[in-house]
Amino acid sequence: MDAHTAAARFLESPSLADGTRRAYRVDVTEFCRWLDSQGTALDDVDVRTLVEYVGLLGSGRRPGGRLAPATISRKLAAVRAFLRHSLGAARVPDARLAPRRGRRLPDAPRQDAVEKELASLEGEGPLPLRNRALVELVYSAGLRSAEAVGLDLADVDFEQELVHVRRGKGGKDRVVPLGEEAAHWVARYLHDARPELARGANDALFISATGKRLDTSTLRRLVPHPHRLRHAFATHLLEGGADLRTIQELLGHSSLSTTQIYSHVDARRLRKVYDSSHPRS
Repeated sequence: MDAHTAAARFLESPSLADGTRRAYRVDVTEFCRWLDSQGTALDDVDVRTLVEYVGLLGSGRRPGGRLAPATISRKLAAVRAFLRHSLGAARVPDARLAPRRGRRLPDAPRQDAVEKELASLEGEGPLPLRNRALVELVYSAGLRSAEAVGLDLADVDFEQELVHVRRGKGGKDRVVPLGEEAAHWVARYLHDARPELARGANDALFISATGKRLDTSTLRRLVPHPHRLRHAFATHLLEGGADLRTIQELLGHSSLSTTQIYSHVDARRLRKVYDSSHPRS
């Protein structure tokens, strides 16, 4: 069977979602055309073939120019899925072939920018009060969007000044401090706004105008990129002297390597301390 016939069968597979099929079609067709240009039969494809193809994608010799590591990884995933379907899983190497992605530093707003963003949420009525409390808590506790809207009333402990975050992305429950400013706004929301929004029994902390639990789209409307507040939480703590292990626990990262994207902030703070303290700086 030639590569193009095998590709057509793969792309017609009912196991592929429509969106996946459309995405794979371009990448698999491009790979098959490259095999033709090399005079390589589908059955002869091995790890060396894939290494050569990845090399082409990352070089200036490819029509359209060199591709970014993330794009190469995506294309390689499509090709591997095609080869597993056509040749069997045993013929498809699991080794890392795509180049490593560059480490993207978190885009964290400055503290004054966060303050301005929070102040802009002030307004009259229960919804503006809910919105301010929600965003204050996201920033204060470093919450993911889904974690914030998933909070129940019992998860906020005002007496112990803690927030119980239930099974976030990392799969672990965690407890984070409840900051003074966030506690103020959440308490105001619970006293002055939530009773007007509630419709029957609902344990959700943050509810909509119809009394239902909020979804993450509401938070995205208030703050276009809410994850930047989580980055700001980590960055501002590091700049204030917190260590990476503490940040790891507060963010709920299962691995310290995930938290180490913030190490550039820590290094910058250390340099500042060094420059102001060391006699030979």
